[in-house]
Amino acid sequence: MSKGPLDGITVIDMTRVLAGPYCTMLLHDLGARVIKVETPGHGDDARHFGPYAKHGKSAYFMSLNRGKESIALNLKDDEDRKVFEALLAKADVLVENYRAGTMEKLGYGWDRLEQDFPQLIYAAASGFGQTGPYANRAAYDMVVQGMGGIMSITGHPGGPPTRVGTSVGDITAGLFTTVGVNAALLERTKTGKGMMIDVSMLDCQLAILENAVARYVTSGAIPGPLGARHPSITPFEAYESGDGHIIIAAGNNKLFASMAEALGKPEMAEDPRYLSNKDRAEHVDVLKEEMEAVLKTNTTEHWMHELEKAGVPCGPINNVEQVMTDPQILSRNMVVSIEDPQEGHFRMAGNPIKMSAHADPSTRGHVPDLDEHREAILKELGLA
Repeated sequence: MSKGPLDGITVIDMTRVLAGPYCTMLLHDLGARVIKVETPGHGDDARHFGPYAKHGKSAYFMSLNRGKESIALNLKDDEDRKVFEALLAKADVLVENYRAGTMEKLGYGWDRLEQDFPQLIYAAASGFGQTGPYANRAAYDMVVQGMGGIMSITGHPGGPPTRVGTSVGDITAGLFTTVGVNAALLERTKTGKGMMIDVSMLDCQLAILENAVARYVTSGAIPGPLGARHPSITPFEAYESGDGHIIIAAGNNKLFASMAEALGKPEMAEDPRYLSNKDRAEHVDVLKEEMEAVLKTNTTEHWMHELEKAGVPCGPINNVEQVMTDPQILSRNMVVSIEDPQEGHFRMAGNPIKMSAHADPSTRGHVPDLDEHREAILKELGLA
């Protein structure tokens, strides 16, 4: 049975921590075989990051490396280089997220890889890419969030610099690298040749700024943080209710009228201040006060019921426990599990890509111990 659309594709994973492992985890979820090449004795740095599961394994590492195989190789050792090159000869994809120039120092830059392994797709995800004045700088998620502009539009007006609550610097790079690998695999079916993919975490931050770039280009004004409010659409934010908050996103005149009716204030839809989205955006603060005066009279659950009946997009603000037990999330198989030899049953986020031609199993392959698959891999390569 096929494991997914990438069944039969072998990925050599030289990545660590988050951006690269996220990419290779997605490739594995899509059916690829992923062989993780790690440094002897230490392995992926993420093996040593908390939080830790009950028997001491890194839950951080586990959440990114399910179903992969592990072999520890010292690429400065001649015998280990032979193993690595035997892997490259049978691989389809190599993914790494070292600082630019590292692979060249090891003797495996693109010039050599292209010549010796012409079928190989080589994907490099780094902080600043392989070119430009910052190419040799080190980077972590927090660095590119700050440099890429996203922190400047996150948080509340007048507040301190605020990091996005998940590692969007790393994760967006992982996602864009995955897209690039799949596009390169498709092109290889036409040309028979591999290619190099160069993804910069900083580039990815600019790529997802969307509305902020459009606002700056059109107005010349530098966007700042707006809390939970959308910069262009009103009403479109978190509003205080009688027992917490509720998200309401009434993105056009019809939805605004439906919302006004559901709140028992149909006259708002005829108010000259609120006739169009432009009008509502100009009067965003007074509109919020008027809406919250009503919303505070009852619970989030009550207003969810009324707004859903009216067809108005809305939702609660869930914490992590609530989202992981949400019936919609569970029905979509978005909480999957592994059975780990040390840690036992362990839950993690599932794969959001659902495909009609392939199963979406609720259990996934276990997380490899460092160098766990050395003997089997060497035997497969004819080196043992």
